[in-house]
Parts: sequence; C-alpha cells; structure tokens
Amino acid sequence: MSKEGGFRKRKYDNVQCRNRKEERESKVNPSSPVLLSFKTFQKELDAKHDKYERLVKLSRDITIESKRIIFLLHRVSSVNDVEELLKESEAKFGDVRQKIQQISQELIGEDMCQFHRAFSPGLQEYVEAVSFQHFIRTRSLISLDEINRHLVFAPKKEEAENSEDVALSDSQGEKHKQQLCLQVTPTDYLLGIADLTGELMRMCITSVGNGDIETPFEVSHFLRAIYDGFTYIGNTGPYEVSKKLYTLKQSLGKVEDACYTLTVRGSEIPKHMLADVLSSKTSTSEREERI
Repeated sequence: MSKEGGFRKRKYDNVQCRNRKEERESKVNPSSPVLLSFKTFQKELDAKHDKYERLVKLSRDITIESKRIIFLLHRVSSVNDVEELLKESEAKFGDVRQKIQQISQELIGEDMCQFHRAFSPGLQEYVEAVSFQHFIRTRSLISLDEINRHLVFAPKKEEAENSEDVALSDSQGEKHKQQLCLQVTPTDYLLGIADLTGELMRMCITSVGNGDIETPFEVSHFLRAIYDGFTYIGNTGPYEVSKKLYTLKQSLGKVEDACYTLTVRGSEIPKHMLADVLSSKTSTSEREERI
C-alpha cells in the first residue's frame, strides 16, 4: 500500500469516527438526569474558580498596599513627628482592612480551607506591616488576638436592611455578623512575623545612618527573643515556618554585627560614615554566605 493510500485511509477512518461521535451525541437526551447533574457540577466549578481568582486579586492588592505602608514606616528614623507618621499609616491600614472585608464577604458560606492559598500571601504581608507599626509604637510584638480583633467587620447597611426585610431571628443575625470576619491563622501569623525581621534589620541600618545609636540594640534584643521563640518550634511546625528560620537567623546576625561594630569601633568611625561601614559589612557577609 502506498503512503498516499494509507494516508487517505487513515483520514477516512477519522471522518468515520467523527461522524459516529456526532451520531452518539445527537442521541443523548438533553433532559437526562446525568447530563443535568454534570451541568450543575460545571456551574459550581466555574463559580468556584471565578471566586478563587477574585480572592487572588484581592490578595495582590493587600500585598501592594501593605508594602507601601512598610515603605512609609521606614521613614520613622528621618522624621521629627513620629505620631503623625503613625496616623498616616493607620489611615492606610483602613484601606487594607476594606480589602480584607471584601475577602470575608466572598467567604460567606464557604469553606475557608478551600480558598486559603488564594489570600494567604496578602494576610502574611498585612501581618508584617501591622506588626512593624506596633513595634515602632510600643517596641513590643503584637499578638495574634490583637490582629484578629481589627479584622471583625460589621455587616454593610444594605445587608442589614435585607436581613430586617426577611425577618431574621436574633441567633441568625449574630451568625451573620460572625461571618463578616477573617481571622489570621497561626501559620500566617508566624510567617508574617518571620518576614518582619528583615524589615527590622533594614530599620536598624537606616537608623544608624540618621544618628540613632539606641535603636540597633533594641532591635537586636527583640530579634533575639523572636529567634529563640522560633527555635522552640523547630521542625515540629509547618514546613514554611522552618524555611523562614534561616532567613531570620541571617537578619539577626547582621543586626548583631552592627551592634558589635557600634560598640567596638563606634568611637573611631564618624557618625556620618557608620551606615556605609555597616552596609559594606552586610554585603561582605552576604557574599561569604553564597560562597
């Protein structure tokens, strides 16, 4: 058989198979219970995927706004009125919490575990930003309960009016209010605090450049306490937390090197050159770690 004939035969077979498939599809009853069930499943999956994408977009918006707040808070060592800076950051946190409220509305009646990976990065960045602000204000670590207290939202006015129209009972109304909240999980809290250590390390170097010698030692004691807490968790916690431990140790080492330089050579180096010296030591240590 020639190649041409064989090709025509295979092509003819494909046409026959396609025709038989179309005949089978034409015989399918559109009102079949099985077909209707699968169409229902299709709609449910499409709705779930659409909701997942909306949550991912909200998480990106929360991440972007939280990073802007962190950049704003890094100006704390160069401004005269710290309270004014904190008030400005608090106003920006209001916009971030509105995004988180939208996530809580998307999750009403849903299993949060199915969508957690969609908005977890945004919550981690929010924890990092709010804990950074809390450290600047109080020089202490914010608790998980305190973070979650700010993430309980009252239902919107339109929703409250609708609930009155359908004459909900008191217990149903309380349940409706409880659904309008998004609680940060312990894992997201730990990952956000681990990322906070990198911002504190940058704050330490920046404060030295602005003539603040006390902040590096405060940051060093604070990071040492956080590192000790993470070492208690060790490999027993989530996998993501154990990965952050190495980065946390790096940040702590850079801050301790800065404190050592200030203590031993602080009187030898002019204040306006301290930041350059510490930055060069940090870059040198990073190159040695890569080697």
